[in-house]
Amino acid sequence: VLHMDRNDYYGGESTSLNLIQLWQRFRGTDKPPAHLGSSRDYNVDMIPKFIMANGALVRVLIHTDVTKYLYFKAVDGSFVFNKARVHKVPATDMEALKSPLMGIFEKRRARKFFIYVQNYDENDPKTHEGMDLTRVTTKELIAKYGLDDNTVDFIGHALALHRDDHYLHEPALDTVKRMKLYAESLARFQGGSPYIYPLYGLGELPQAFARLSAVYGGTYMLNKPECKVEFNEEGKVIGVMSEGETARCKKVVCDPSYLPNKVRKVGRVARAICIMSHPIPNTNDSHSVQVILPQKQLGRKSDMYLFCCSYSHNVAPKGKFIAFVSTEAETDHPEVELKPGIDLLGPVDEIFFDFCDRYEPVNEPSLDNCFISTSYDATTHFESTVVDVLNMYTMITGK
Repeated sequence: VLHMDRNDYYGGESTSLNLIQLWQRFRGTDKPPAHLGSSRDYNVDMIPKFIMANGALVRVLIHTDVTKYLYFKAVDGSFVFNKARVHKVPATDMEALKSPLMGIFEKRRARKFFIYVQNYDENDPKTHEGMDLTRVTTKELIAKYGLDDNTVDFIGHALALHRDDHYLHEPALDTVKRMKLYAESLARFQGGSPYIYPLYGLGELPQAFARLSAVYGGTYMLNKPECKVEFNEEGKVIGVMSEGETARCKKVVCDPSYLPNKVRKVGRVARAICIMSHPIPNTNDSHSVQVILPQKQLGRKSDMYLFCCSYSHNVAPKGKFIAFVSTEAETDHPEVELKPGIDLLGPVDEIFFDFCDRYEPVNEPSLDNCFISTSYDATTHFESTVVDVLNMYTMITGK
């Protein structure tokens, strides 16, 4: 494996920047102000995501043994925005009974639904209550429990982590599995949320894989400008050229930016990156937290996500918090779209806006031997990303 990168750091899009790099990227020449503290105490993720404690990425990290290069810490809280207020997400039948999100009768109905989901076992028809969840839609399953739209909203978006409402008309099995993943992840580390996050930020992930690759003889070349993929007359890849040298190869794996004519644009992510001196209000002073703003609550087509981490995960100096607001851009004025999320943050010391197009491959890898990943979406966890990576792995290796 030869790994070439036009950047002088690991991880491409999903790197973590220190303060000086952050200023260079968004402000050009300015120097960061002294009151923010030392540049190297900052590790600001360019693509903020948490890791489901019992999700697919954790299994991949354990399977590949990359965990020996990483330290994780649980994330304090998981919250949802409902009727203009921020609430803790109830994830079990016991929490449902305590949650101010629902009235007393709705709580009982929700509790019954949670118990059904907790007991559901794909391989044990006795737990199915006569429903085939590969056929019954989520909407039909929920109707059976008589839950109101408000409850459906937080179940679908804050527990099952769907990013829009298409899931209501799809088979319920996927949603039930997602709810189970949330509950299992919550139970795994006894934290206040189902998420974990690496110390020193997500930039540690690509570096950990780089270390592992090097142990097995992989070669890394950073800072290789103008990496150009070369093809033969049949359109099959034969190598990659940089600075007049060509490395010959049979297969190329890359992100969409290296082969722009083999991908198509599928959307745009809008993000605000904020440096603050306090946690997000109404989240029990959590040092690391996610708040989901379901689309319906904002009158949007897709959800918005608040993500906060701080010095407790070694991504900022003591007393500083880094918050992100992310969503799929729906208009030409993403700064305006992000406002409902930014308004929940309270005063910010500094704010940066980042807008990036999302791409997916349109090539046929069996013809050109190019394996292109799909761009990161706005969601705040890695489950969809891991599915993409595992699919690529299967295509590349045939197993």
